Amino acid sequence: MTDLAYETDHMDMMSMPEDAGLHQLRPVPRISIQAFCETEAVANPIERAGEDRRMAKTHLKVHMGGVAGAVEFYRQAATPNLIILESRAEPKELLASLSELAEVCDPTSKVVIVGHYNDVWLYRELIRSGISEYVVAPISMADIVSVIATIFVDPDAEPVGRSIAFIGAKGGVGSSTIAHNIAWSMSSLFESEVVVADLDLPFGTANINFDQDPAQGIAEAVFSPERIDEVYLDRLLAQCAERLSLLAAPSTLDRPYDFDAEAFAQIIDIAQRSAPLVVLDVPHVWTSWSRTTLARADDVVITATPELANLRNTKNLVDMMKKLRPNDAPPKLIINQAGVPKRPEISAEDFAEPLGITPLAIIPFEPQLFGNASNNGRMLGEMDRNSPVVGQIDDLAHILTGRREINPQKKSPLAGLLGRLNRKT
Repeated sequence: MTDLAYETDHMDMMSMPEDAGLHQLRPVPRISIQAFCETEAVANPIERAGEDRRMAKTHLKVHMGGVAGAVEFYRQAATPNLIILESRAEPKELLASLSELAEVCDPTSKVVIVGHYNDVWLYRELIRSGISEYVVAPISMADIVSVIATIFVDPDAEPVGRSIAFIGAKGGVGSSTIAHNIAWSMSSLFESEVVVADLDLPFGTANINFDQDPAQGIAEAVFSPERIDEVYLDRLLAQCAERLSLLAAPSTLDRPYDFDAEAFAQIIDIAQRSAPLVVLDVPHVWTSWSRTTLARADDVVITATPELANLRNTKNLVDMMKKLRPNDAPPKLIINQAGVPKRPEISAEDFAEPLGITPLAIIPFEPQLFGNASNNGRMLGEMDRNSPVVGQIDDLAHILTGRREINPQKKSPLAGLLGRLNRKT
């Protein structure tokens, strides 16, 4: 079959029966989807797709307004994991309109276009410019589910989710508390699914901080690796908030917790296929599995208090991460519990200088706020929404998800369109 024949057949796939191939599709992971449509004929099947069991984990919203509506909407809001856009514009006009969206679209967001022109040139231009898929109306519910599954459920593709590993430079510096609160902020601020995995099996505190007492958790997964898949992992998750789930630690001493280097690798991979954000609460230990977990995480965040032993341990962690992750950015640093009365402290500047890292945040010592939250099983934002510390936590959530400042070297999937159009002009 020639390329032209293949692409024409590809775009004409929308004539398939409503339920054709649906039974072969795996469930779509926890992702956020927003559609901007121009006609009810496209909006209705997208809404029905959101009700399909394979889409049960997704959060899908349908808006009217097409590309122009999306541009206006995302000037004030973060873009989701997937944007579906309907446009009745002719090919060149469609390409031009998408250049405006490129300016407000996050680099990690994927885009599907539903058009009304069965045009091979348009299809090639869109795919070349970074669009994930182009389909021609009319469409069915099955078409939408199939397209989304093709993008996010490919077993050979990289995991959808991003993993962020938190570790303390010493025990008691507040790494777990910071990790849990940032995860809660991510889920509430961005309406994105977040999974927290408490990897401190004997002494984990996530179940206390989130006021949960699940019968099962991460121990069942790590001790039964042959059973782990998305369905089994989903049964082990405790729901802490609308979009926040927890793989809780048993927090008991019934048995020793000695693991090999790969013990948590499969669990984390499956969690990343199930949710866009996975927060790993790593205990202050140095074992083969903790080393492997930190080396493979997308981001590492070290929490330290401004004392000499913390500085030494942070320096050791930073140096080791640079060796284990030579092609990644250095770990992020959070200085916590700054300003404890009568305690001699190292200044933030002196702490950061030997590390070569600027702290993301310096969180002050606020025992009443943190103590009340801990004792009540609540997050800081639930206890005092107006606290400056809560504002810092929200800022950290923005930074760690890339929403506060987009790296200019990373381009949005639509950004290529703008450059190509400018060159043609």
